[in-house]
Amino acid sequence: MKSKRRHSGRDVNGILLLDKPKNFSSNQVLQKVKSLFAARRAGHTGALDPLATGMLPICLGEATKFSPFLLNADKRYRVTAYLGHKTETSDAEGSVINKREITFTQTQLDEALEKFRGPILQIPSMYSALKHQGRPLYEYARQGVTLDREARRITVFDLQCLRWEGHELELEIHCSKGTYIRTIVDDLGEVLGCGAYVSDLRRLQVADYTHDSMVTLEKLEELTLKNNTLGSAIDLLLLPIESTALHLPEVNLESGAAACIKQGQPVAFFDNPTDTMVRLTEGGERHFIGIGIIDAHGRIAPKRLLRNVSDTL
Repeated sequence: MKSKRRHSGRDVNGILLLDKPKNFSSNQVLQKVKSLFAARRAGHTGALDPLATGMLPICLGEATKFSPFLLNADKRYRVTAYLGHKTETSDAEGSVINKREITFTQTQLDEALEKFRGPILQIPSMYSALKHQGRPLYEYARQGVTLDREARRITVFDLQCLRWEGHELELEIHCSKGTYIRTIVDDLGEVLGCGAYVSDLRRLQVADYTHDSMVTLEKLEELTLKNNTLGSAIDLLLLPIESTALHLPEVNLESGAAACIKQGQPVAFFDNPTDTMVRLTEGGERHFIGIGIIDAHGRIAPKRLLRNVSDTL
């Protein structure tokens, strides 16, 4: 009888805001971070293409339970579009399939950008990681197969032109989950009549996490080499798990109600149901215990709970 394989590593918990380097896949840097922390469990919250750099939140340990809340969060990007060329992948990694002159004016650019602000419908690229029958679309695309894709509703909260010089157009975009920046750039190029592709992309923000909290792989490696005690220095770079839920309203529970929640039992709390998610804390010290949802009967039911309050940072 085969024994179950045990996962090796430390039980380290928290969020690392990694500044992902260029020319590495998100999974490659995830595995590197997991190794540096000697962590038992780790996962990222929304992949960046190898071309892209910037914020890649990595959840360690119990934080992996809360990764969907970051995956579904708004994001902010800075992108450089190369005008006049269209590529098969809508970025610099693809072959150029069309070249056109740049003839638009600043006024026409401003009018074109306005079309991409607010709620819009977007058809994902064939070179995206969306899956069809269990396979990512990019696998079909690399085989020369094009599939029909359903347009998806996204929201561009803010879209600003930072610089336009010749073939280069630099934009900053604040958008909802599921937005493909390469598709925005490709579609914008068609509206402008010249074509465009992503030549550089950097993610600046995920949810309320800002770029000044990011850490590079080089920094992690440097701290690991300088310190003999495993995790003593790099653990200090981790953000608490609760930071994934600070945008939610807090409900502070007394110990009896918290005990019921921890056992998976809903507790009566509200006279007026709100059908919303809340951040759950316990006692006077307001220890974070997880996320709950208020149901139609005004009860708080657990949605994501920490295994143990002492596991948090």
